[in-house]
Amino acid sequence: MTTSQASIIEEPGQKLKRVRERLGLRFRDVEEASARIASRRKNDEFFVALSRLADIENKGTIPSIFRLYSLCAIYRLDMHDVLAWYGISLSALPGEAAAEEYEHTHLVGFRPEEGNVQVPIALDPGIDLSRTVFLSRMIQRWGTVPLLLLQNIDLRNYRFGFIGTEDWFMFPVIPPGSLVVIDDSKRRIAPSGWTDEFDRPIYFLEHRNGYACGWCSAKDGNLIVQPHPASPCSPAVYLYPEEIEVIGQVTRVAMSLEKASQRRPRSG
Repeated sequence: MTTSQASIIEEPGQKLKRVRERLGLRFRDVEEASARIASRRKNDEFFVALSRLADIENKGTIPSIFRLYSLCAIYRLDMHDVLAWYGISLSALPGEAAAEEYEHTHLVGFRPEEGNVQVPIALDPGIDLSRTVFLSRMIQRWGTVPLLLLQNIDLRNYRFGFIGTEDWFMFPVIPPGSLVVIDDSKRRIAPSGWTDEFDRPIYFLEHRNGYACGWCSAKDGNLIVQPHPASPCSPAVYLYPEEIEVIGQVTRVAMSLEKASQRRPRSG
């Protein structure tokens, strides 16, 4: 291991040491405080022994997630920040997940509570959003803004789903590989009220074998999940609510048109 590599490993421990010293805490104080946390949690993994703390600070030993929790509590530190000291950025999780493709449709558990996002922060003032435009040419400047600034969209009141890369059920309206936003306050199947396929509600559902996304109709204790007519899939019928649960209505879709056009559904 080179000197530069060692210093990178030791840096988080040195930061923790500086915080402890600023608070005027001795090794023994930290050990006793962590013992109380372990007692309250009824888990000895939260205990930070004096010798272990010395190794964390001076030898670059990486603390377990339980000990890190205790140190953050004792030092009044945000655990997200301390994880970043060790090279773990929780805001990068969705991006890492997006790089991995899965065939099956599933829920996405990430919450847009923190981190930064790259967005257009300056558009051509002459843009007419009532017309179709090549938006890339209308963006004057890109920038990174905290997701905190998007709180007025209230994204936390929604859930997110990913349409599997082999899920052609709602193609071409929702191609495989799409990310969908789900409003779980809209779980009642609407029997009517739409004029075309784009206006008809699409629901995200959970059944015993996984998840599904499609149009729905309820009849005689059954829930019929209907595919788009252009897809190669057939309708599915479930006992409702015994065999299937409506998670919510799909309200937004993010999709790659290029990926969908390059792939073809497998023949049955």
